[in-house]
Amino acid sequence: MFWVVFVVRVLVGLPFVVFGLNYFVPFLTMPSPEFPENAVKFLTAIGSTPYMDVVKVLEVVGGALVLSGRFVPLGLVLVTPVAVNIALFDLFLVGRPGLGVGLAVLCCVLLVAYRSHFAGIFAFKPQIGSSRLG
Repeated sequence: MFWVVFVVRVLVGLPFVVFGLNYFVPFLTMPSPEFPENAVKFLTAIGSTPYMDVVKVLEVVGGALVLSGRFVPLGLVLVTPVAVNIALFDLFLVGRPGLGVGLAVLCCVLLVAYRSHFAGIFAFKPQIGSSRLG
């Protein structure tokens, strides 16, 4: 099981780190894909704001955490919403599954592997505060 989780961590963390860093320091030549009109409008809208700067910082930091094996749950909290948004962009605006769908599925695999760290999120009747303090 260790090796499966390790491989999935690399498959999730590496693209986020590489493509996130490529945004700030271009070292890969990326072809310009042809997108449908709505996808172009969406990319134009978010491209004219610092939104993508923040997203790419989250990608690099979260991807590095997942890749390093340190603070993996925190890294998943940072990159999983990004992966889901990329998947939704691919499915609803581009109209076909792409890298985002695969990343979202792999993030879900890691969420299951690290489920004990997320147990409190799924509490049916959560308590406010800590019982140790009161």
